[in-house]
Amino acid sequence: MREIVVISGKGGTGKTSVTASFAFLARGSAMLCDLDVDAPDLHLLLAPDRAETHDFRSGFEAVIDPEACTNCGLCAGMCRFGAVRPGPRAHSVDALRCEGCGVCERFCPSGAATMREKFCGRWHVSATRMGPMIHAQLFPGEENSGRLVALLKKEARARAKTLGLSLMLCDGAPGIGCPVISSLSGATRAVIVTEPTPSGRHDLLRVAELCRHFGIPAAVLVNKFDLNPAGGEEIEAVCRELRLDPLGRLPHDEAVARAMARGLCVAELPEAPVSRALRDAWERLCALPDTSAARPDPFHIKPS
Repeated sequence: MREIVVISGKGGTGKTSVTASFAFLARGSAMLCDLDVDAPDLHLLLAPDRAETHDFRSGFEAVIDPEACTNCGLCAGMCRFGAVRPGPRAHSVDALRCEGCGVCERFCPSGAATMREKFCGRWHVSATRMGPMIHAQLFPGEENSGRLVALLKKEARARAKTLGLSLMLCDGAPGIGCPVISSLSGATRAVIVTEPTPSGRHDLLRVAELCRHFGIPAAVLVNKFDLNPAGGEEIEAVCRELRLDPLGRLPHDEAVARAMARGLCVAELPEAPVSRALRDAWERLCALPDTSAARPDPFHIKPS
């Protein structure tokens, strides 16, 4: 399966707008996946109709049974995270502070403290006007975003296979952290969206190095190129030096804001200059070699 992940070195470069436009240009032939589980926003442009919703549980947190608690205070004294709160009749656990270490369960003399699996968020299977979509939302402050991303990719791959789709189009998280690494796992190509600024160049270098480290072929799309042509040309020179495939230059266009205000992706406004540039970029992306046959499926690797 061909798997394209749209990423960026930082937030706000336009990767979600690019992903939504590519989904429109794919004309329903792709399985869509929003992998930015901490702050997803692809659904704002695609208006998904949810068909399934599933709980995501990962890690553990402590709970104290108030009926069994003798209020001895041993757990509060041993908790290095300050998660156990004393009460008039029983102690309780602050879930936002609990790190799931289990020391309270191990040493509670009355067995009142126990560990339970943590409810971290929800993931969804939806239908959109661009095709099927898998997306999720972690609750505020929750961890294990990389594990949730891996779950989404596994589900998206399985459902794409069932539907006979050979393309998966993913909106990745910004930066180079755990959710981005998980997003790139098994990808056949990354599309890096950047801007013609010093910070854009710096963040492009970081995310390009991440792709190189994991052996993911990368292509680069420079957004708002006309705001700083000299800076854009510097980025293109970096791409040539690093052998990153150039996809094109996107102009600064007020049509993007008009489309977003109407809940559309900008490619749905075909006469806008940025829409024409996106169509050209999509054609260049589709013309790049398909490396899917050379990459193993990370979810079905058999042990040697």
